This record gives sequence, C-alpha cells and structure tokens, in this order.
Amino acid sequence: MAGSQNETQTNFTITLTLSTPKPRIDTVLLEALRQQNDNHFLKNISRTEYKELFKKKRVRIKGQSAIPSSSLAAGSTTVELVGYAPKT
Repeated sequence: MAGSQNETQTNFTITLTLSTPKPRIDTVLLEALRQQNDNHFLKNISRTEYKELFKKKRVRIKGQSAIPSSSLAAGSTTVELVGYAPKT
C-alpha cells in the first residue's frame, strides 16, 4: 500500500551490533547515532530531542515501541526511528 511505502521512506534504520548484552537501549542508541553519518540531524540530536523520540514512541524494534530502559541482547538489533529518512 502507498501509506506503508511512505512510512518506510520516512524512517531511519540503524543496526546495533553488541558483543555483550546491555541494560539500556537509550545510551547505546545515542552513541550509535552520534557515530553514523547518514542523518545529520540524528547525529547531532540534543538530549531533549532524543528523549522526545521515546516519549512520542518514534523508536521501534521489530515494529514495537521501545522505552529508554529496554535492554538489548548480544548480537544485532535493528532499530527504526519513525519520521527520520536518511539524508545523503
């Protein structure tokens, strides 16, 4: 459907690869966003704006909203940020 294609085009996807489990997604994701170069806004997002992503349920793992205290297992986890298309 056109709506789902549009939603996909406006999402930013980042894969977090961890060698050990981590107790909170918020710290790991923020560090990964700071290191990526595909989206300038997310690379330089303020802590206030970053917290709003979680409050507005714009951080998703497997289609489910994540909360800042969500734990991460070792291995690869794909995180979607709704409404932030990569800017090249």
